[in-house]
Amino acid sequence: MSSFEYVFSAIKGQQAGREFYISMCPLKIVPKLFLFQADELPPELRSQRVVNKSRIPEMSRYITTNRQNYIFSAITASIDRQVTFEKLVIEGKEQDDIGRLRIPLDARFILNDGQHRRAAIEEALKEQPDLGDETISVVFFIDKGLKHSQQMFADLNKHAIRPSRSTGILFDHRDPLSSLACEIVEKIPVFRNLTEMEKTSISNRSTKLFTLSAIYQGTLSLLRKPEKSKTITDAEMKVAFDFWSCVTENIRDWKLAAMKDISTNELRLDYVHAHALALHVIGRLGGALLSTPGRDYKEDLKRLNDIDWARKNSALWEGRAMHNGKISKSHTCVTLTTNYLKTFFNLPLSSEEKQIEDTFLRKA
Repeated sequence: MSSFEYVFSAIKGQQAGREFYISMCPLKIVPKLFLFQADELPPELRSQRVVNKSRIPEMSRYITTNRQNYIFSAITASIDRQVTFEKLVIEGKEQDDIGRLRIPLDARFILNDGQHRRAAIEEALKEQPDLGDETISVVFFIDKGLKHSQQMFADLNKHAIRPSRSTGILFDHRDPLSSLACEIVEKIPVFRNLTEMEKTSISNRSTKLFTLSAIYQGTLSLLRKPEKSKTITDAEMKVAFDFWSCVTENIRDWKLAAMKDISTNELRLDYVHAHALALHVIGRLGGALLSTPGRDYKEDLKRLNDIDWARKNSALWEGRAMHNGKISKSHTCVTLTTNYLKTFFNLPLSSEEKQIEDTFLRKA
């Protein structure tokens, strides 16, 4: 078999004193070239984690529904055989780092990073075979044994940090809810002046009061849309703009903060309405008001200032919006705080809300 080879055009590089190679691989041969390790192998004998099959359909759909602008980063693989790098000759001169990588046909390719991308490509090819002529970049290393491959996997993933939820929303132009949240921030003066667009938490010294992710979550609750919703109608956009404009007009402290007449840090220390929890539950309140016949939410929301939002009112907020004096965004606290607002505005509780409320009252 040694007389037969895989041949890739490649660029040679060096890291930590050892050579590696970067090449392009047609998508149609990715499933054939890079094979999965058997799931039944014990963890200590694996060089990769077990594939999470639930992730594959979504990743595959991402490719097939974004043919004009999908992007996958390089996959990384180790080769368990010696390879030959044949330098390219241009006008009689050898190029040190450009050439062809020759790999024995009986070599095994061990995926160090990219197994879910590889599985998603395989699924996408079943639906759209013409994807096969497109390419993905591959970084090849020479395999130095199981322990080395395991360490490569650990090193490649150790410093991977997911972007903050707010940054993901800010940069995701495919998601109509993300775009809507960004427009709400831009067009509503209180939000425009007080929203942190990248971080999902606000430091004590920050002059911001809201996060983009909190406005996104509040709008999601207001419109009662699934998070993966593909469309937002013009009518829904108008509802969202009108609702949040009305809310910001009727919470006096928010307006004072926007005019710099009160410290945002002071508000966070002293009031429940200065936290992401409030945007979430006010959005849920809005969804309930909008779905109740005969209610004029613009008139109703004028009563937002009548609520005692002060954290020192522990008889109201402890256990409902706070635990041991700290604001909590748990599902139970979101529901209990929503329950209080719905009761304040004379709205009925759902069966789940009533059950959580009854449990809370029994423990009180």
